Amino acid sequence: MTTNQIIELLPYQHPFLFVDVLTVVSSEGITGNFTFKKESDFYKGHFKKNPITPGVILTECMAQIGVVCLGIYLLKDELSEENHLQIALTGSQVDFFLPVYPGEKVTVVSEKDVFRFNKLKCKVKLFNEKKELVCRGYISGMIKK
Repeated sequence: MTTNQIIELLPYQHPFLFVDVLTVVSSEGITGNFTFKKESDFYKGHFKKNPITPGVILTECMAQIGVVCLGIYLLKDELSEENHLQIALTGSQVDFFLPVYPGEKVTVVSEKDVFRFNKLKCKVKLFNEKKELVCRGYISGMIKK
């Protein structure tokens, strides 16, 4: 399965797709990038005159790349474009250290912790363009065909 095929199988679309490219994919982990568009609506109110990316959006980006894309890869033999995925976030614990600004490109690095009964738990890190750690934590979810 190619990285483009994984992205095509994601159940998201603009403006809620937070995956541009996947650079590393294996059964043990995944790495990908996303650039936050300066014109995204959430910047209009978070925060006045000093826009930064909301933590919930950073968590979503980490989940889409680090858990959902990896889950699709792990279930690649069972999935197709005709299958409609049902995805549920089952848990997240993320610590935040630095802000992400409009127009900034981030890199998500995810390592599989546990994958059992279609439930995937990953250790996920998000880095800014300077390769500084922005946030890290554990995110888990379930994928149902």
